[in-house]
Amino acid sequence: MGEEGFENFYPTMGGPEAGYQFEFRDDGVYLTIYPNAADSLLFELSDMRQILKECGVVDYDVALLSRTLREASGESQRVADPVEMTEELLDKIRSGEAVNTNQDEAYARIIVDISRDKMKATIKYDTKMGSRLPTFDMVMEELVEKGIRHGIDEDEIKRGIESLAPFIAAQGTPPVNGENAYIDRKFDLGVKGRPVIDEYDRVDYKNLNLFVLVKANDTLAIRIPQTKGTPGKNIFGDSVPAQNGRPIPMPDGKNTKILGEHQLIAAINGQIVDTGTKISIDPRLVIKGAVGVGTGDIDFDGSVQINGDVKQGFVVKATGDIEIKGSVNGAEVTGRNVVVSGGVTGAKRGKVKAEYDVRAAFAENAIIEAGRDIYIADVSLHSTLRAGKKINVEGKHGQITGGLTVSGEEVNAKVIGNQAYVITRVSVGVDPNLQKEYHEVCKSYKEGKKRLLHITQTLNTLSKIDISQLPQERVDQINAITRSQFPIAGQLKRDEQKILELEAKLAEMKNGKVKADDVIYPGARISINAVVKNVQEEYHHCTMSLQEGEVSLGQY
Repeated sequence: MGEEGFENFYPTMGGPEAGYQFEFRDDGVYLTIYPNAADSLLFELSDMRQILKECGVVDYDVALLSRTLREASGESQRVADPVEMTEELLDKIRSGEAVNTNQDEAYARIIVDISRDKMKATIKYDTKMGSRLPTFDMVMEELVEKGIRHGIDEDEIKRGIESLAPFIAAQGTPPVNGENAYIDRKFDLGVKGRPVIDEYDRVDYKNLNLFVLVKANDTLAIRIPQTKGTPGKNIFGDSVPAQNGRPIPMPDGKNTKILGEHQLIAAINGQIVDTGTKISIDPRLVIKGAVGVGTGDIDFDGSVQINGDVKQGFVVKATGDIEIKGSVNGAEVTGRNVVVSGGVTGAKRGKVKAEYDVRAAFAENAIIEAGRDIYIADVSLHSTLRAGKKINVEGKHGQITGGLTVSGEEVNAKVIGNQAYVITRVSVGVDPNLQKEYHEVCKSYKEGKKRLLHITQTLNTLSKIDISQLPQERVDQINAITRSQFPIAGQLKRDEQKILELEAKLAEMKNGKVKADDVIYPGARISINAVVKNVQEEYHHCTMSLQEGEVSLGQY
């Protein structure tokens, strides 16, 4: 149809009865929404856009179209540029095919439900005006009109338009919050109180793991730093901020130090004390009650305070001082200095050993050894006392009766022996610790000489064999025997040197003294620098020493 065929003729679609009217004029497409349509006919923007689409109008003002529909003023509004009119389009307009006023065949209204956090768009349908399934393009246009441009799931939309069930058409990208910093502890306090199980699955109920111990410079904890968060994006394309992880301070407590920025180490040896916010190292271990079945044995790298007894059969070891408020009853205690407020007893099973000094209220059938001095406040009965320098039993009774008392320099007591003339051996002038070490080194030297002689004899026998005729396994054994003689020879040389040093120290020992403030009873056997005197009568307020190779008496 030529241009003159459309002169003064503007094709229209709809009309007052339909509630809307499109006019396809020379200067553009005009839309009129009649006032009564606002109440009687519920047109949706998608309806008008569908009509324009079917009429070939693709470039139009969506905002003006929406406002015209909403205002329903009855006035014509130019919403699009002119469209090329064809016979096919004219026939469609005349027949009204572009719009279907049959409610059963009208499209269901698309409702875009946006979540409060703007992270999700859900498509729902209003079927009051029609139940026809909207098209993919119609849904996409609604999303675009709402400004949704991120996270649109086209596959989900294609599935969603196959039914009138709601579906999620777009989802934002959620932010990823950063990880909080945390402390990675390199110890487990949860093992405390669990008996140790050995490789044979035997339970040691005397080793209860009550304390978690560390050495200086052991790693206690590592701080794992916090991480930054990754921002997200909502369905409108706006950035959604993420939270960064929270930092955490280092749990450095007493006797710890920080290496670098994130490593916590022990500054001293001791037990770990973890309050949750602070990790400390305590060089002193306090046992509130007795050491027994409730605690198991104690082996501590530091000082120990025990507020009760040490029960029979249990062991307390410490690299520091040990203070026992109760008694040692048939138990073994080893420390730097040992103080026992009560006594040490135990039918020769109770043993206390100190690197320096031992102090106790009394000793009965006990063994006490000290690198320096022993102080007994009351009595020593049938016990073995060995001290590097002095033994003092000068308390309330100050009595040494029975047993063996050995000191490097002096033994001081009020009473030695008793009225029943019990054999009481006292020896001074030779450090028992040096003497013990001397005997041990001599024994080691003797055993080493014996081993080396055996190896030498074996090698002499093997030297007569043509080893080239032996299997490789046998040759390897011979080579191993040959190599084994060298470390033994080296140890023998060191033992020889040590023996000479100890003999020199023993030779330099000063003459010892045995002093009795009250009395030495018959039955006492006094040895001073290996010279022995058997006491046959009571000696009062006296001092025994070595004079011209004999034990002599002097004033106290």
